[in-house]
Amino acid sequence: MVLHGFTQTGRLFGRFGAHLAESHSLVAIDLPGHAGSDSVQADLPETAALVAESVRTTIGDEPCDMFAYSLGARVALHVITGTGLRVSRAVLVGATGGIENPADRARRRLSDEALADKLGANGDVDSFLDEWLAGPMFDRLASTDAAERSERRRNSASGLASSLRLCGAGTQEPLWDRLPTLTCPVLAVAGADDTRFASHALRIARLVPRAVASLVPGGGHAVHLSQPVQASRIVDHWLDAVEPGLI
Repeated sequence: MVLHGFTQTGRLFGRFGAHLAESHSLVAIDLPGHAGSDSVQADLPETAALVAESVRTTIGDEPCDMFAYSLGARVALHVITGTGLRVSRAVLVGATGGIENPADRARRRLSDEALADKLGANGDVDSFLDEWLAGPMFDRLASTDAAERSERRRNSASGLASSLRLCGAGTQEPLWDRLPTLTCPVLAVAGADDTRFASHALRIARLVPRAVASLVPGGGHAVHLSQPVQASRIVDHWLDAVEPGLI
């Protein structure tokens, strides 16, 4: 199962996804509020339940590996900690266990809701994408994102606004205290220059019993898209070296 980030789609994994598909049968869906699921409204626990249902419908009760990025990683942590889906290994890129300080979490939620209100009012997806991708987390995507822009434009203003309101970072209740209970192996990946999420990756690796962190030198937030060769090597090496486990 592969889970995409905010403003992306189940088809937007670039060269990294193509490489992963050479050795894995990928189950990729559009998360609620995105592309083919733009009319689906669901918060993080509800989205996790929908993902688990989609996996079970596709492969039955067989265990699966999970690759998830950013928004997808938030969803993946809810899947692993809250649905009972049989996850054998998880690769989390740009992941966090959540904003722990209630005031900081509330500020982030208000910020995302303001963005959602603005997008819902003007309906201008192109301008929103310009603004979103101009942030410092995505400065490594200058060359790659131009080719993928048409895929992001499959998203609607109403769908993205809904995703911000229901699944934005400020909506995530902290899951850090659940991580020590995980039994499946976890690879936490982040770009070394994405300092906040690099710190989160190291913390995830400390808390999850069978986890390691890998920081990609010179990498930003979407390191699997901006540096697909390096990211693929890291993931391939880990998958070859680590025996599957189950939550």
